Amino acid sequence: MESIQSRAGQGRVADAPSGHWVYRALPTWLWPYAQLARWDRPIGWWLLLWPCWWSAALAASAHAEPGIPLWSALPSPWHLLFFLIGAIAMRGAGCTYNDLADEDIDAAVERTRSRPLPSRQVTRRQAWGFLVLQALVGLAVLVQFNPFAILLGIASLAIVAVYPFMKRITDWPQFVLGLAFSWGALMGWAAHYGSLDWPPVLLYAGSILWVIGYDTIYAHQDKEDDALVGVRSTARLFGNNTKWWLVRLYGGALMLMAIAFALARVPLPALAGLVAAGFHMAHQIRVLDIDNPDQCLRLFHSNKVVGWLIFVGLLAGGIWASLAPLI
Repeated sequence: MESIQSRAGQGRVADAPSGHWVYRALPTWLWPYAQLARWDRPIGWWLLLWPCWWSAALAASAHAEPGIPLWSALPSPWHLLFFLIGAIAMRGAGCTYNDLADEDIDAAVERTRSRPLPSRQVTRRQAWGFLVLQALVGLAVLVQFNPFAILLGIASLAIVAVYPFMKRITDWPQFVLGLAFSWGALMGWAAHYGSLDWPPVLLYAGSILWVIGYDTIYAHQDKEDDALVGVRSTARLFGNNTKWWLVRLYGGALMLMAIAFALARVPLPALAGLVAAGFHMAHQIRVLDIDNPDQCLRLFHSNKVVGWLIFVGLLAGGIWASLAPLI
């Protein structure tokens, strides 16, 4: 029987993770589509999901009074599930669209030239068809929410559409990525209340700074190739001052999120999660070596922990409010 190892060189991109379920469970002909959607790299949809889940938990625990029923102090399980499915589908669609826009650039960069499009494992027509299929899944999820949330979700597509081209015209493409990847900070609140208020807006602003920070770390992997092909990024812009910029970005993110929590009057335990996330961000800055691509990738991935810390803190705040009279 042909082993996974012997098949690996036939259909996997150069930096694909080994041992992932995509390469164990899917037939070889599906591998290029899984790679277009980055199913073998779940960190992307986790980072897209966290602002959605934070916002949903923030909305549920906002202005929670002691003794509030537990079910009303926690986010709707259905909303969490819809956001999960939507994040996977729309992150996959976004990555496919990005690969279509960046095919020539990817062909010139060592880490990306073996991706499905530049390596001719799929045609552009096939990639567009796959993109539409994923977008339809995202649309099916979006229409489960209230009309305001549906319109808000559709509005995000304008940012998604322009993002792949920003690296050609600005040193701040990470800011545009932040606008797109943080949109869920508005969506969770909108899905709960059918409107927006200052807490989700400030959560959105804080998440944008967080995204710029972690994607700057990620971009340091490719800065040499990016310089050769003319791709611009905050990693190239900040250079040796990256750590000081991360202090400002992560510090600003935490400050804005703390103000959002205060305005929403979430129970105090929620702040514990935010403080823990702050320590994690500080650790990233302290150990960062911008000339070590492997470490940059590990630190980028570690932001999944930041997401969990903030989310669990918000859940703990809701549970605390519900159980307070019993303690």
